[in-house]
Amino acid sequence: RISNSLQGAQEGSDADESLLSSGRFDEVEGMPLVQAMLGDDDLPNQGKSVVAGGSETMVADRGDGDGDGLGDLSYLQELIAIQQSGPKNIGFFGTRNMGFLHQQLIEILSYAMVLTSNHIYTSGATGTNAAVIRGALRAERPDLLTVVLPQSRSKQPVESQELLKEVQNVIEMQGQDELALIDASRNCNDSILTKVDQVICFAFHDSNLLLDTCREAKQLRKIVTLFYLD
Repeated sequence: RISNSLQGAQEGSDADESLLSSGRFDEVEGMPLVQAMLGDDDLPNQGKSVVAGGSETMVADRGDGDGDGLGDLSYLQELIAIQQSGPKNIGFFGTRNMGFLHQQLIEILSYAMVLTSNHIYTSGATGTNAAVIRGALRAERPDLLTVVLPQSRSKQPVESQELLKEVQNVIEMQGQDELALIDASRNCNDSILTKVDQVICFAFHDSNLLLDTCREAKQLRKIVTLFYLD
């Protein structure tokens, strides 16, 4: 009897692993897979972790619980992503208004992502984007960094233009030079979303454009990790 029980448990474990690795996360025996795997009382709430940053706080939001069922899907996407060890296309978004310590942390994260063969996509502003670019360049894999500019290179800040001289892959959206920067940036973010599998964003609670980009990414079924800086 003990042997049969152990065999049944092993077969159940193998079945769950097979479902996750194959991307089938619709239902199990007529029940939503999240419910079947976790039970009614164990469904994930909004996953947050706090990383101390000097006198400031950085809060990570896994993007769960918008009231539209995307939280459960996001949770399962993360489980599947953990099992998939291959490199991914990752989009970095974030605010220009950022302290030195946070820029250092982002630079290290970008550096590590490129070292593990992930392809980084970002834009060309100061703050977050500049930190991402610096970190990716340190990894000495120029083929794994792509910078998408909302307008021509000449319309970028002087500091950004100097940094972009070291970047091999730069896409300029020159047709948007006559647009307001906010509109050009929105289109630029949308363009980056079409190229990536996962989104990492650093924002404040009133960073409306960035939060809109994260919501759009969730609608496109991207894995979204949102860090609040306030």
